[in-house]
Amino acid sequence: MRRFNGVRVAALAAVVLGTCLTAAPAARAHDRQPPLGIDDCTATACHFDVPAGDYDVTVRLGGETASSTYLSGETRRSLLPETAVAAGRHVTRTFTVDVRTPEGEPTGPDGTPGLDLVIGGSAPALADIRVTPARHTRQLFLIGDSTVCDQPAAPYSGWGQQLPQFLRRGVAVANYADSGESTVTYLQNPQLWGTVQPLIRPGDLVLIQLAHNDKTTDEPTYRANLETLVAGVREKGGRPVLVTPIVRRWFNADGTLNNDTALLVNGLGVNHPEVIRSVAAAEDVPLIDLTAKTKTLVESLGVEGSKVLYLYNEKKDNTHTSAYGATVYAGLVRDELLAQHLVPRGTVRVE
Repeated sequence: MRRFNGVRVAALAAVVLGTCLTAAPAARAHDRQPPLGIDDCTATACHFDVPAGDYDVTVRLGGETASSTYLSGETRRSLLPETAVAAGRHVTRTFTVDVRTPEGEPTGPDGTPGLDLVIGGSAPALADIRVTPARHTRQLFLIGDSTVCDQPAAPYSGWGQQLPQFLRRGVAVANYADSGESTVTYLQNPQLWGTVQPLIRPGDLVLIQLAHNDKTTDEPTYRANLETLVAGVREKGGRPVLVTPIVRRWFNADGTLNNDTALLVNGLGVNHPEVIRSVAAAEDVPLIDLTAKTKTLVESLGVEGSKVLYLYNEKKDNTHTSAYGATVYAGLVRDELLAQHLVPRGTVRVE
């Protein structure tokens, strides 16, 4: 029998059973489906045999000794930041997770059916967990490239992969960003825009960051593609948000990033961030100027200090972010979601 900080699984399962049968919809009790709780976990992972959909997850952390626990899931998504709990205490945290196929990048492998969670941290202690179908959830769709997507393998991480940890129950991040995509290829591929648009429901938020791979896209085409994405989101009742791309870590001798490589100006002279800002203003679309924010941050850290944000040390890569960098950049997105009142304050984790 596995233990979770001295608490026997059998005893916890009995508690969860009573709780789940009380809280679960009548259909589940009638179908005699097993409760989705601690009995589906080991000391390091949980697996829940559920179909695609959104699920609310409530965890109780802590135990007899001091603990520190984080949760990730599916394709390396960060779902709950590392949470410290004092000895003899417990805390409850909630989040909503999107279960889909493919579970990571839309053009990638299907992944494992159901919901998979990983329990980690410097001293992990999962005392209890409950998983129920989400009833009142808004989707937060992400459309983007490799700097946003759910990267399948370390050390790579997109900021969209780290964003879920900043959100509580009520908002599910549906990350449909895909490596190597431009505005042209994203619109053309039925696995991408052709799959995402039909899923958008009234009130859903759709964040769009596409620029890094529009290296040969002329300005009229790039502008038109952004307008097509905005119109397509609105057609379904969704709320589009345009996001300028994260900067490349490409310094000038004076320590600034004021060059075409860093600021995503392509070989045709198309200034992607400026076009995005222009379309946002013309179409009255909320704008998250991630180019400006990441430029300020990278320049403030300097040539050496900014290396940790990217994969320079591991891969000599100044475009893709480390897990740490992706988390920092996701935090910038979180701040803008709050500042612009794009999601309810109660669904955003700020601690």
